[in-house]
Amino acid sequence: MAGPGALRREGGLALSHPGARRVPSPAADRLFRAGAGLCALSVLLILVLLVATLAWKSLPAIRRFGPAFLWSDAWNPVTGTYGALSSIVGTLASTLIALALAVPLSLTIAFFLVELAPPAVSRPVGLAIELLAAVPSIIYGMWGLYVFAPLVSRHVQPALARAGGGSPFFGGPQMGIGVLTAGLILALMVLPFMTAVIRDVFSLVPHVVKEAAYGLGATTWEVARQVTLRYGLHGVIGAVVLGLGRAIGETMAVTFVIGNEHRLSLSLFAPGNTIASTLANEFSEASDPLHVSALVALGAILLLLSAGVQCAAQLWLSRVERRSGAAR
Repeated sequence: MAGPGALRREGGLALSHPGARRVPSPAADRLFRAGAGLCALSVLLILVLLVATLAWKSLPAIRRFGPAFLWSDAWNPVTGTYGALSSIVGTLASTLIALALAVPLSLTIAFFLVELAPPAVSRPVGLAIELLAAVPSIIYGMWGLYVFAPLVSRHVQPALARAGGGSPFFGGPQMGIGVLTAGLILALMVLPFMTAVIRDVFSLVPHVVKEAAYGLGATTWEVARQVTLRYGLHGVIGAVVLGLGRAIGETMAVTFVIGNEHRLSLSLFAPGNTIASTLANEFSEASDPLHVSALVALGAILLLLSAGVQCAAQLWLSRVERRSGAAR
């Protein structure tokens, strides 16, 4: 008969009596360490396989066109001529437009919800933001094509053309379909996502810190800028990077409204394309191996752009941390 503190086995499991000291199991520790290590290494393995596959499949296009693939805007599957410049420019332009609008708006909305709005307002607005963040991108695309693009054509583009005073950035036909509309749709998509993250970051700022600032005579704007934003700077940067990652790789919503033309134009009203929209439009119909290789090379460029943005954000964050440490 087992005494107090001993283990008893029921159904193959070792159970201890209440108050008994558990016997450590080195085998279970080793199994857990091995499983956790394999899970962590699988991430690196997936990344290596992904990069290797993209590099291998894009070799024919790289050998055929060389570095000129990056700065050539020619894209003609009939003649077998391919260049990535128009897709790269379209991707960067639409993403910059989206972030230029979404970052200040998301910061302002998050400040309002956390610092100014009463609970009766902040809760339903916060719930609506979370619902908008969960809307599939194809819904944004269809809404953008049938509702938003006509509004842009009738109101936004004429106003910008008048304000631009003949600027080449706001010239050309005002069809509602183009790089500008794609950037606006992307801004609407990433806005609720970034706002939800930044609101959660700001809500974690200790009240005692803000109350101390108010006690020293700071205004609401000064507390928001000098206390809340500085305290949650890392989270804000993370939200911006996440929004950037979604905007730079967004496919369906952009495909609906950007026009999908391989050409370069200074006008934001002109149709264009992005790397993701080109892949969505042409990959299923590409039969020529060189065409497929050129599309895979575009995918590799998109991966490099995303990785470059992540690295730049990390470097900038490290620089800010060093400056903050030096200031202290």
